[in-house]
Amino acid sequence: MNNEVSVPALAELALGETFTFDELVGAVQRSRQRGLRIVELAGLGVHDGLCAVSLMRDGEDVILHAHSDSALHRQQFVLHELAHLILGHDVDDDLDTRDYLLPDIPPQTRRRLLKRQDLDTDKEVQAETLADHLAAAIRGSTLHSSRYLEIFG
Repeated sequence: MNNEVSVPALAELALGETFTFDELVGAVQRSRQRGLRIVELAGLGVHDGLCAVSLMRDGEDVILHAHSDSALHRQQFVLHELAHLILGHDVDDDLDTRDYLLPDIPPQTRRRLLKRQDLDTDKEVQAETLADHLAAAIRGSTLHSSRYLEIFG
């Protein structure tokens, strides 16, 4: 079931079988018609175990990820969040509901953060499956761009 969702989503980006991290980011930006920033956030995950989160702002998406001494681990954090964006998991029909408890946090961010405790949901499994496909395609690429090194060291 997960491949039935992730493989077509990856094919829609028209990247081929292998690609660099930069090519993936560019394809996601074109597909979503929005900018994308990826930022390591010191302290993320230190107390709550949160590895990464994607935020949708006016005109751009932002992926915040925790530090890890392993470049592959950091990459997987980001690829998982990119997978959520590619799969359209940030789209929610009930965004007009007012939240009086957390009014300053965008509704889609609030929902994703609160759902993080349940990692066995279909959306989380789909995102991790697609992230694995993305990682394999990047590994298969013979060219690793400077942006990859800039982000993952």
